[in-house]
Amino acid sequence: MVSLESLFHLKAENTTVSREVTAGLTTFFAMAYIIIVNPAILSEAGMEWGAVFLATILAAIAGTLIIGLYANVPFAQAPGMGLNTFFVYTICFVLGFTWQQALSMVFLCGILNVLMTVTSVRKQLIISIPPSLQAAIGGGIGVFVAYIGLLNVGLIEFSAGVPALASLHQPVIWVFLIGFAVTLLLLVKQVKGALLIGIGIAAVAGIPFGVTGIGETISFSEACAALPSTFGVIFTDAGLVSLFTDPTRLPLVLVTVLAFGLCDMFDTIGTLVGTGRRSGIFSDEDMRTMTESKGMKSKMERALFADAAATTIGSVMGTSNVITYVESATGIAAGGRTGLTSVVVAVCFGVSTFFAGVVSAVPLAATSPVLVIVGIMMAASFADVAWREFEVAAPCFFTAVFMALCYNISYGIAAGFLTYCLIRIYKGEARQVHPLMWIFTGLFVVNFVMLALI
Repeated sequence: MVSLESLFHLKAENTTVSREVTAGLTTFFAMAYIIIVNPAILSEAGMEWGAVFLATILAAIAGTLIIGLYANVPFAQAPGMGLNTFFVYTICFVLGFTWQQALSMVFLCGILNVLMTVTSVRKQLIISIPPSLQAAIGGGIGVFVAYIGLLNVGLIEFSAGVPALASLHQPVIWVFLIGFAVTLLLLVKQVKGALLIGIGIAAVAGIPFGVTGIGETISFSEACAALPSTFGVIFTDAGLVSLFTDPTRLPLVLVTVLAFGLCDMFDTIGTLVGTGRRSGIFSDEDMRTMTESKGMKSKMERALFADAAATTIGSVMGTSNVITYVESATGIAAGGRTGLTSVVVAVCFGVSTFFAGVVSAVPLAATSPVLVIVGIMMAASFADVAWREFEVAAPCFFTAVFMALCYNISYGIAAGFLTYCLIRIYKGEARQVHPLMWIFTGLFVVNFVMLALI
């Protein structure tokens, strides 16, 4: 019988079962909102709510199990925010594609990323990113995660496009502040499971404020009955075949798949590099293995493959791109170091199929304090950037700032790449830039130009 130790190497990673379970629960509750939010968004394109609800959970379970069991890293996967809105509001509403065609594009994106992973293109891309930019990505994700936490509760509001501190009389903000103060205290006192305890206390505090409440959902049987409306639809005449029936639309199809692919790929690379390197999940030895070996021998390569496979599986189930969740950083901060954390997250997603209303009762006001605190922890990566050297600081600055201000990891990386390459040109050092950085910087430029013309 296979033991947890032999499967996940807990002792070698200096962790325990209880710590991994706590980390898994922390990650799950930080990202559980997607169970309700994703079907709410995709149903606007005409997809059945119940089908997307179940597809979201199944895709999250599959992707998270693959990355946990195959790569043995504590990351979780699920349909990504941002990409699901691009799916609905840009591809379906603006470009006029059907949701079946949009799902087919997601499938093609997944296949493309699988091919890029097995041919080592994505591995070589990570190797090509300068250490300073890798550090900036880690710190930038910290700023991004903290910003998500603040926006989730409306602590920062926009009036006529100008950001400002929101009025503090709102119940959701008080629950957030209570959760933040309690979690901060627990961390300072070095209480084990501080992040998870903080979420629980904030959720309880939200009851008298009217912030915590059972959410509305549907039964498991109803969701199962609806799933056939999306499951495998990409293989019907309304799916992949329909993308290629009109030659005049082919350039638009290709550009859209490119946009999907770039966002998906760099969201994942940013999360894995930014979170995994700083925490030691991907050690120097693992990075050397990735650089020197062939095949899927390093954790990073296996994690990249798991991410690409998850998007492909998700599209078959009936949901938009599956990504590696930046909220995984909360579980890592809680002590998660192995794939057992991911397995716990997957189990939680499975249970949520029957208790989605209860799971959704934990409000964003209860999980957002953890995001802010984890963001603070991840900002430590900025210490590895030589800020006094302007040619190094400029691309790192734009990488970090654009992640938060654009609410998009990929755009931050794009800004960093563009600035880095431009500075190398000015210094007459263009040949020192890795060819893959030039290629993907060019693809970013093409993507932005085409999106501007849409």
